[in-house]
Amino acid sequence: MADPVRLGVNIDHVATVRNARGGAHPDPVRAAREALAAGADGITAHLREDRRHITDADIAALSLLCAEAGKPLNLEMAVTEEMLAIALRHQPHAACLVPERREEVTTEGGLAVAGHDARIGPVVKALAEAGIRVSLFIEPSLEQVQAAAEVGAQVVEFHTGRYCHLSGDARTAEFERLRDAARRAADLGLEVHAGHGLDYVTAADMLAIAEVRELNIGHFLIGEAVFVGLTAAIHRMRAAMDAAR
Repeated sequence: MADPVRLGVNIDHVATVRNARGGAHPDPVRAAREALAAGADGITAHLREDRRHITDADIAALSLLCAEAGKPLNLEMAVTEEMLAIALRHQPHAACLVPERREEVTTEGGLAVAGHDARIGPVVKALAEAGIRVSLFIEPSLEQVQAAAEVGAQVVEFHTGRYCHLSGDARTAEFERLRDAARRAADLGLEVHAGHGLDYVTAADMLAIAEVRELNIGHFLIGEAVFVGLTAAIHRMRAAMDAAR
């Protein structure tokens, strides 16, 4: 029997709420601790260049927490020298390279890898040489999958936001695009993850794609936690994922 699909919980938006008022509450590290206790397989955090939610101090504390718990920290980061230096200093289990624009509210699409190997390749190489697992957050495009393999990534995480916002035939077509890209990624030796915009229903949908090994979910779970608590939200997500595969 195959191992269960892993659930990474992104705690960025606990920090968003904290930063709305300043101070230390609610604490994203406390949220990460509760998420792990509730059954999350790892913690994801995006240290943005403008530090709009997660801060450098959060990354230091999350690194320590995950190390003590024996669970992976997945650091989402822009492809910059500053972020590379931070990743090399903290040595997370994994680094997921993502696109980043100051004017966006949240990540709006996948990283353009094709045609940008000269910029992305050296960062991938430096992370991999430090023993950090490298993931690229990309659109489910065969071209981007091929480019990810060529720059030396070990993992691709498909941006599922478009799928989550579509309906009817358009959603069906996007699912086929995700499935085709996942198959190609697996053929190239890449592990397949998925994330962005997933809820209980769409997370289960992604598990109909056999190659998907991990989901990273944040905003929805933090929003649900307002009503039912973080532990209950994670338990329900885990149950939905387990029932789907």
